[in-house]
Amino acid sequence: MDKINGMSMDVEQTERSKLQALFPQCFKEDKLDIDMLLNLCGEYIDEDFEKYKFEWKGKAECFRIAGKRSTGTLRPCPEESVAFDATKNLYIEGDNLEVLKLLQQSYFRKVKMIYIDPPYNTGNDFVYNDDFSDPIAHYKEVTGQATKSNPESMGRFHTAWLNMMYPRLRLAANLLRDDGVIFISIDGSEIANLRKLCDEIFGEENFVEMLVWQKRTSPANDAKWYSSDHEYVVIYAKQKDNWFPERSERTAEQDKYYKNPDNDSRGDWNSATYTCNKSRSERPALYYSIVNPNTGVEVYPEESAVWKFSQERHAENVKNSLLYWGADGTSRTPRLKQFLSDAKKIVPRSIWQYTEVGSTQSATTALREIFNGTAFPYPKPVELIKKAIYQSSDIDGEDDIILDFFSGSATTAHAVMQLNAEDGGNRRFIMVQLPEVTDEKSEAYKAGYRNICEIGKERIRRAGAKILSEHEANSAQITIDGEEAAPLDVGFRVLKLDTSNLHAWDGTPISDGNLQTLWDRFDAREKTIKSDRSDLDIVFEVMLKMGINLDSIVSEITVGEKKCYAIGEKPFEQKGDCNILVCLDFGITPEDITAFCDINPAKIVAAEEAFEDSTAMSNAHYILRDRDIEMKLL
Repeated sequence: MDKINGMSMDVEQTERSKLQALFPQCFKEDKLDIDMLLNLCGEYIDEDFEKYKFEWKGKAECFRIAGKRSTGTLRPCPEESVAFDATKNLYIEGDNLEVLKLLQQSYFRKVKMIYIDPPYNTGNDFVYNDDFSDPIAHYKEVTGQATKSNPESMGRFHTAWLNMMYPRLRLAANLLRDDGVIFISIDGSEIANLRKLCDEIFGEENFVEMLVWQKRTSPANDAKWYSSDHEYVVIYAKQKDNWFPERSERTAEQDKYYKNPDNDSRGDWNSATYTCNKSRSERPALYYSIVNPNTGVEVYPEESAVWKFSQERHAENVKNSLLYWGADGTSRTPRLKQFLSDAKKIVPRSIWQYTEVGSTQSATTALREIFNGTAFPYPKPVELIKKAIYQSSDIDGEDDIILDFFSGSATTAHAVMQLNAEDGGNRRFIMVQLPEVTDEKSEAYKAGYRNICEIGKERIRRAGAKILSEHEANSAQITIDGEEAAPLDVGFRVLKLDTSNLHAWDGTPISDGNLQTLWDRFDAREKTIKSDRSDLDIVFEVMLKMGINLDSIVSEITVGEKKCYAIGEKPFEQKGDCNILVCLDFGITPEDITAFCDINPAKIVAAEEAFEDSTAMSNAHYILRDRDIEMKLL
């Protein structure tokens, strides 16, 4: 029986094991011989150190920070949640670096799409200052004080931003599926550095596009040089060959250009030019004469142009009556008919205009409406993120997970719920946000919101209720391919970052020489679970450390005379409905273990000191072995 050690997934060891399996000859005395690895890959060592690199002060520390395992956990908070027992959505309150580490075990290569809107490095309100020695203690310190600044006068204006972003993006990349993709909103101040970061983490070959979002409806006349009317959305795929954006349906505005001026029986059509801007010397085979059938006149392309099609393709076009010679049939140059019935979905474009996806002004107005007049700074439009999610996920995907680890006012959660309501999808979200305190002078603070997480959670509650009400009032249940869609999920589970529920040895020096402190520490080690934690706290840490999705159904059941928690994909009703069985009661006997095995869980979890005695634990080992069921000890 193995013990759960309370640590997050060892990302470095996982990657090391993969490398060692492929290249065992590159490990000597369990140390990686990087020169040997380079030689095997055809990269031979030379003395030229003037190679292209992207370096900054603290980069090496970023690797260590990303690889340091977390000792924290995520504690459930049902009283702040909506539909806690049924929802598949998660809202996680905590430092996103630690949370990303904790999510590695349960969500490794499971996330379909990531959208983030990280701090833009404006020189103010920069609170992500990571502490390598004790991240959880540092997190508690930060959340108890006002935001810190990152003034440009520090001299390491860009360095601090890079040190913040690198480990987070590195961990986020692990969570993406092979057909996953990340969208990152950014302004001009860090766009160059962001591209270099992502080239290194995701691979330059997986860069997809750098979208331009027109964020303003009118120019900023007080600008010193230019009115900054746009921002960027940088897109990288996990594996570019495995991901392609979903094309959009045609709109009525786009279809209005299709008419039927000649009463063609095939319906409405639009026309396209029949020539291309290549010279006769460049494309001699495309320079030939064609005949206007209405006038019998032989015509050639205009000067400095050639026909768009080969003579063979032109003959096919004539045969299929695709040439249009003008209203009176006497035009010198034909145009090509393109029928609405053959029109395909619209290929995505790299410029997103505010008329299509909203502006900063429309986003602020929409958020004011949700909060009855209270304003919050710099929200993104729901339409912007909704479009990114639409292009990145599948309507019939198996519960595509959308992650945002700079959640802010939770626009991404709003967008997921809204899109699901519109197209019948079953996407689910994971929001992560540091509980930054709100400025005492802000409208949010005056309205009673003491930190950003309070804003985000309340926004999801209000937006979800509104979306559900409109969905039920305005439409029947949406169907997909004739099948009834899943019920609309507008709930969310709230989880909060904290220290582990399991006791760890406190090795800090005892400065006053108090022996009682030492005895207290020894006493604590005899007890696995901290006394101030609930059963549900323990159950969720078990899920987290054993790689179980945090949206799994937890059912409180009685097995024999013991209270247990069955973790599965659906509420426990019968044998086989339980993946993990957790028993936190004491006095466990061999008879209890037999009863646990009878409901056929894949694994059983209990505290080591919970067994009646050492004999009971020994007997449990043989019972579990015979039933081929694994047991984990806390």
